[in-house]
Order: sequence, then structure tokens, then C-alpha cells
Amino acid sequence: MKRILTFIVGFVTGCMHVDPAHIDDEEAQLRGGTSALRVWNDLALDAVRTARASDADAARAYAMVNVAMFDVVNGLLGRGHVRRESALVPPVGAPAVANFAAAVDGAAYAVLTVLFPDQAARFDAQIAADKRALGQRAGVAAGLTWGNSVGTKVVDARTNDGARPVETVPPGSGPGIFRAAWSNAQFRNLAPFAIADAGAFVSPPPPALTSAEYAAAFAEIKIVGNAAVPDPEALARFQFWNLPAGTDQPAGEWLKIALEVSEARHVQFFDEVRLLALVTMALSDVVAPTFSSKFVYAHWRPATAINEADTDGNPLTDADPTWKPRAGGIGANPQHTSGHSAFSAAAATVLAGFFGRDDIAFTHLNDGAPNGMPRPYTSFSAAMFEAGRSRVEGGLHFEFSNQAGLAAGRGVGTEVIATALLRKIGPR
Repeated sequence: MKRILTFIVGFVTGCMHVDPAHIDDEEAQLRGGTSALRVWNDLALDAVRTARASDADAARAYAMVNVAMFDVVNGLLGRGHVRRESALVPPVGAPAVANFAAAVDGAAYAVLTVLFPDQAARFDAQIAADKRALGQRAGVAAGLTWGNSVGTKVVDARTNDGARPVETVPPGSGPGIFRAAWSNAQFRNLAPFAIADAGAFVSPPPPALTSAEYAAAFAEIKIVGNAAVPDPEALARFQFWNLPAGTDQPAGEWLKIALEVSEARHVQFFDEVRLLALVTMALSDVVAPTFSSKFVYAHWRPATAINEADTDGNPLTDADPTWKPRAGGIGANPQHTSGHSAFSAAAATVLAGFFGRDDIAFTHLNDGAPNGMPRPYTSFSAAMFEAGRSRVEGGLHFEFSNQAGLAAGRGVGTEVIATALLRKIGPR
């Protein structure tokens, strides 16, 4: 009996033995993969800044890069790791052995060089440096080839996704209507990455100009968003979250938050690449309902509404032709619904769902921070609410449009976290 037990223990121990060198190699690969994820996301953020990309273009770009990186990594999993369903590119043709960092490099490079061809020299320099650093490690060439293949397929899949050609809406006229011409209306047709139907999240119409609800929102923003009413804290919050052209845009800040929280909480490589894909898909998928709402309702900005309140037919609103928003400008497109609110809610919902809790504290420094000062938050929703409300404090959106944007974003984020990249395929 003793000899039998000894044999069993020896047999099990032998089966469980793993070469320490193999463990070290895999751990090094995972560290390299995590580093590559962050390097290429930083490059994507910088590319958006340099290109002065719009909020919608930025969200689409971040999603394409992170979907490519997820699909390239997911396609390599097996032999002890469990794959999930793909985002866009199935694992057909994935090599048996490939370096994770090299695969991430190839995927991100393939996407960014197409999206931002004028900045190709920066991407060329990064991938050349990465190749030198990886040297002759096993699977580097296979990883780069596989990554390039996946990245190219992501670009191909999104070539006719509704982002182009640019569509400009002519100026409107009359009470309640946005007056200036505005561009990028084509984004109302942007194909989703993860949700089933963007139309399900188009906002309800704004309240009628003659309603008490409209008059209440009008009265609030006339005070809260007034440039002539000093409020340094409100101005600081607006500036922090404003993020105009030349910044990484609202989607970029929420991508940065995902990266920062992942690093602080030591999220593992396979989980982080999935989280970044989920967050950026949600950010891109909220674009179509937001722009659809703007296109359908063409609702005027508060500055026009207050300047011309004598035309709205509401006895509870008083015109002030001299009123100006704290933001300093009126806004580039119709105000219903708030895109900043929608982006923030989509990302915050995915982050809270991924971590299984909302109350994760973090401190964030973004592109719009006055005097380069970060702001602390007790939860994802705290940042979300501040970002949305900042648009009211800036005098750019009525509160009903902030709330509508938050609702649309929460809806998109909930569907993404509940349905995307979940199904486990099993080791191959």
C-alpha cells in the first residue's frame, strides 16, 4: 500500500512539474504585453491630440486600436489559458507560439498607421525600438506577423462603418433650432462594435419650449452657466472636463482612467487587454445615438435660447440679449444630447461592471486640468457626474440634456459589459 501511495504521489508530482525557466519566460511575456498595451495606447492618445481629432473620431480610433490588441492576444490563448469570443477578428491562423508584446505591437501599429498616416514616422520608430528590445526571443517574428494580420483585418472591417464621408448640416432657423452649420453628422450612422442597435439609445426629445420643465432648466442655466457670475470652482470643473480639439478628447480621458486604475490595482495582462477593449467599444458605441439625437432634434444651445427667449412662446422665460456662457463659446453642434455626459456614463458603467464595484477611488490628471492640477474622485460615478454637470456649469447644455446623455451612456455601457467578450471558448 505504501509503495502504491508513493507511486501515485510521484506520478502526480511529475505531471505537475513545470520548468521554472518556462514560468519566468511567460511572466516576462506578460510584463512585456502589459507594457506594450500602455505604450501603444499612449501613442494613440498622442495621435488624437496631434491630429486635433474630433470626439467621435477619437472614440472610434481608440476602439479600433484596443479591439485589435484584444483580438490578437485572445487569438493566441490556449494551452492552459481560456479564450473568449472575439471582438472582430476570429483566431483563425493564429500561430502556436508567438510573443505577446510583439503581437500587440503588430496589431496597434497596423491600425494607427492607417488612421494617422501623417504620423507614421512615430509609429515606425516605436516598432523599430520594440523589435530591438525583443531581440531574438522565441515567437517575435510570428507575433509581429499575426498582430499585423489582425490589425489589418480590424481596419478592413471598419473601412465602411459610417465614419466617412463627412456630412455637414446647414444652418437652422427659428425658435428652439440650432442656428449654425455643423459637421460630422455622419457619425449618427457609425456602426457599433458591441451593441445590437444604436437606435435603442437615442435620447427622448427635449421638453417643449412652452413647458414648465423647459422653463425650470432655462432658469437654472441662466444663473449656473452665466459667464458674468463668478464661480471659480465651476469654471475649474468645466475647464478640467472640456477637452476640445488638440486634447485626447473625453473618450481619451476615460481610456486613461481605465489604464490608471488597472495599473494601481495590478490588473493582469489578459484582463487588462479585455477591459480596455470593453471600455473603448462602449465609448465608440455611444457616438451614434448621441449624434442621432443631435441630428433629429437640432436643439438650440442655451446662449441662443437665453438671448432669444422672447421668441420661445414661454411666459416663464425672460430674454437677455447680453447673456454669455461661462465656456466662452456657444458650442459646435446641437446641444441635445450631451456627448460628454454620454461618453462619461458609458465608460464609468463598464469600469464599475468590470471591477464589480463603483466605489474605487482614484486621482486623475487630464489634458484640460487648470494649472496642471489633478482631481480626486471617490468612484467612477463621481467622475461621471462631475463631467456631465460641468457642461451645465459651462453654459453649454441644459440639465435635461446632461441627464439624457448620462442615460444613453449607462444604457450602452450596461449592454457592452453584459454581452461582449464574455463567452469562454476553452483551451484548444
